[in-house]
Amino acid sequence: MSTHDAERRGAARAGVPDPRTGPAPDSARADERGAKAPGPSARTGGRRSQEPARTARRSTALSSRTRTRLAAGTLLTPFFALFTVAMIVPVGYALWLSLFTEKQSGLGFDGPRTVFDGLGNYATALGDQAFRDGFWVLLGYCALYLPLMIGGAIALALLLDTALARARRFFQLALFLPHAIPGLIAALIWIHLYTPELSPVVAAMEAGGIGFDFFSAEGTLPSIVNIALWQWLGYNVVIFYAAFQAVDRSLLEAATVDGAGNWRIAFSVKLPLIRSSLVMVLLFTVIGSLQLFTEPLVLSRGSGSAVTSTWTPNMYAYSAAFERNDYGLAAAASVLIALVAAVLSYLVTRFTNRRKEARP
Repeated sequence: MSTHDAERRGAARAGVPDPRTGPAPDSARADERGAKAPGPSARTGGRRSQEPARTARRSTALSSRTRTRLAAGTLLTPFFALFTVAMIVPVGYALWLSLFTEKQSGLGFDGPRTVFDGLGNYATALGDQAFRDGFWVLLGYCALYLPLMIGGAIALALLLDTALARARRFFQLALFLPHAIPGLIAALIWIHLYTPELSPVVAAMEAGGIGFDFFSAEGTLPSIVNIALWQWLGYNVVIFYAAFQAVDRSLLEAATVDGAGNWRIAFSVKLPLIRSSLVMVLLFTVIGSLQLFTEPLVLSRGSGSAVTSTWTPNMYAYSAAFERNDYGLAAAASVLIALVAAVLSYLVTRFTNRRKEARP
């Protein structure tokens, strides 16, 4: 054995690579394992390289949210500004005004003084028989007006939903046209038609042997209901008709295939599917009934009318403010009317929600 071979074998046993043959097999496998398993510094460098990308994505999401909120705020600002000016400020002023009243000194030489009265105006309004009787009038009005309004609007909307396409637009316009006329003008028109010396309707009724005094104590309430129906019936018909048009026609076709007739389809398919529209119309009609003012006020100016200046709660507040100059009492009466409207609105929505939850 030569001296060079002995040196190579000794270096191989010691793990020293031979410059001519390359590294030893064990050293090569160790180098490969070291290359495949990165050290702590390599892993830390990878995380640091991912952090800028995550930060960029977060900043992009935040900027998108900021733009969305800015756009929403820009679009909602006019609404909230108008709502504050037209609703919150008047209600707040009415609440503040209802806590004060005007009183004169003992001799009356100094004129009226505005003093804090607390809930005195509310006690005066609730203790007044005329104010309480106004709510009984509204109760009778709602008992007569609500069934006729809701039932008539639904019936006419169903007829429009099943009518020929050519006739729909004509009847929609004919029914909605009275709503385009202001309430004051509508009341004046009907007063002309109620007056015996002027009305062709009364003359025709008398010629047929029908005598009815629209201005009497028994005829005043039906006369006002007729004016309100004439003005608002077409408006609600349009709402119900739009709701019926949104009903899925495949459901109606399936009901027809199952043998359901027109009445069954109307009451078992169509009406349950427009429950939300029905609740909305009922709620708005109840609130509008509590605000009854224009029709009886104009009717009270007629000769021999049974309508007084305090016939409804709104007329009571109007009389207190502009006939007796008692603005504190008028504000208190208005606040009480608003509270009654809020309670009735809550009861209507609560009742309809319970009915909806009770249905399977």
